[in-house]
Amino acid sequence: MKITNEIVMHKAKAVGFNMIGFAEYEALGDEVDRLNEWLFNNYQAGMEYMKRNVEKRKDIREVLPEVKSVISLGLNYFVPGKYLGRENTGKISRYAWGTDYHLVIWEMLGELENEMREIDPAFDSISYVDTGPVMDKVWAVKSGLGWMGKHTNVITKEFGSWIFLATVITNYEFNYAQEMPDYCGTCTACIDACPTGAIINPYLVDSNKCISYLTIENKKEIPNEFNGKFNDWLFGCDICQDVCPWNIKFAEETSNREFYPSERKTEIDLNEVLQMENSEFKKRFERSPIKRAKLKGLKRNAEFLINSKK
Repeated sequence: MKITNEIVMHKAKAVGFNMIGFAEYEALGDEVDRLNEWLFNNYQAGMEYMKRNVEKRKDIREVLPEVKSVISLGLNYFVPGKYLGRENTGKISRYAWGTDYHLVIWEMLGELENEMREIDPAFDSISYVDTGPVMDKVWAVKSGLGWMGKHTNVITKEFGSWIFLATVITNYEFNYAQEMPDYCGTCTACIDACPTGAIINPYLVDSNKCISYLTIENKKEIPNEFNGKFNDWLFGCDICQDVCPWNIKFAEETSNREFYPSERKTEIDLNEVLQMENSEFKKRFERSPIKRAKLKGLKRNAEFLINSKK
């Protein structure tokens, strides 16, 4: 049986995805040139893995030689709620309020791809959830899900930028979407709101200044130049998304309960972090994105926030 766009869309929505787009395979050009320039300027900071597999990012035939198409999938993760702003607490980025999205999406992808192979055993694919050598945001734009915002997150008309992305590289041919226009216009809300000046130009982020990078991927101490500029962010940062007009107007509550806070709060007491043992950390954040920072990183962040107020 021939797999069609409609079949993929029906099955993808059945397993929980909110958005599905299709792009025809092509080797990337300008996008990789911009990536190389970004790397040349060391805007990746300590994320040395970004320097690896550039050829695969440029040409996904290096990943799947018989590739014909890329299926981009979007999953809305927006959970309403505001921070209480209690004294001596650190804020957690909204994407990390609930279960690690990798765990959620990998399961969804496995189910989707297995169903495609049951329909047609000739269907072959390799999928990623921002963990492989593929420019998932670029392909999401090419597949018509949305456009690249000036904060470098993909913005959709349906959910703003509150979406997780998954990418399926496949040997199948489909009908392809047109790219969506850039609707950011003259808006600079995200650039103006960034307290550390990390968005140094529209569509260009210097990770060395980004609160999300500094509190998650960064393995070193947080530079003193950022004292008083973190706005109480302990893990990640949502400022550039919170001020985006598309998010303010069109954010829609997710139906996926995995992304809602459970015993993990939207903010955490800083002294609680400093007193936490590794066994407690592993148990509490076993299925949380917060484990990415490790206890050492979370304690560093808490100490930085406390010292910034002295």
